[in-house]
Amino acid sequence: MRIPIQINENSAEPLYHQIESQLRSLIISGQIEEGTLLPSIREFAGNLNCSVITVRRVYQDLEGEGLLRTRQGTGTFVAGVGDLAREQYKRDAVVDALRTAVDKGLAVQVSEEELTVLFMEVIREKYKSQGGL
Repeated sequence: MRIPIQINENSAEPLYHQIESQLRSLIISGQIEEGTLLPSIREFAGNLNCSVITVRRVYQDLEGEGLLRTRQGTGTFVAGVGDLAREQYKRDAVVDALRTAVDKGLAVQVSEEELTVLFMEVIREKYKSQGGL
């Protein structure tokens, strides 16, 4: 299975964190379904052109969160994610992004009203381009 992870070599964010956060999103959003066998650590590292140690750390962290489970001799599988956990993750991801946007607005001295107008413009633009999800 090819997992759609995008690595940004120019990002200040550590490689393992980029991989981990994207894989977590794919699992929690249901894009990678419960029970899916993930590539071996070595195979995944080869696909991403990164070290085996990096992928091992990602798998261990996500297993610690209960999102993955490893069966000796069989491989690493996606664990079940409950609806409550899925909704909480979605909410947390959006709130984090909004906090970052507000921080940027404060840093460049945009007023609350201006930020609200800009936010609504972006919402309309994005939802219109997505067909009004």
